[in-house]
Amino acid sequence: MNELRESEEIESIGDLAKELGLTTRTLRYWEEVAIIESVQRADGATRGYTPYYVRRIKFIMKLKELGLTIKELQDLYIAYGEAKQTEKMIPKLVEILDDHIHKVDEKMAKLASLRKELVDYRQRMMTKFNLPKENV
Repeated sequence: MNELRESEEIESIGDLAKELGLTTRTLRYWEEVAIIESVQRADGATRGYTPYYVRRIKFIMKLKELGLTIKELQDLYIAYGEAKQTEKMIPKLVEILDDHIHKVDEKMAKLASLRKELVDYRQRMMTKFNLPKENV
C-alpha cells in the first residue's frame, strides 16, 4: 500500500466498488495479485484509492473486458514498473493485444467453418427428407 499525499482525495474501497460495479473482494484480489495498488487512509482504516488509482482500475476493467488474463495484467504492471511510465508499458500492451487479435481471428475462422458445416448438414437433411426449403 502506498502512502497518501497531502490534499489528495481518496475514495473508500466500498464506495469505489459500488461506483464501478465491482465487489470489494475483486479489488482486494487485484491488489493481492499485484495489478493495482491502494493507499493507506489517513484515519488508518480501510484501503482507499486516489483519482490516479481509480483511472488505473478503470483501465484494468477495460483490459479485462477485452479478454486479458490476470497473468497478462501482471506482466503489464511489471512493464509499467516502479517509475510508473506508460511509455514502457505500451509495447507490451500492443504485443498482448496482437496476440488476442490473432486468437479472435482463429475463433472466428473456426466459427465460420462450423456455420458452413451446419448449413450444409441442414440442407442435406432437408433434401433427404423432402422438407420445404427455408432460408437460413
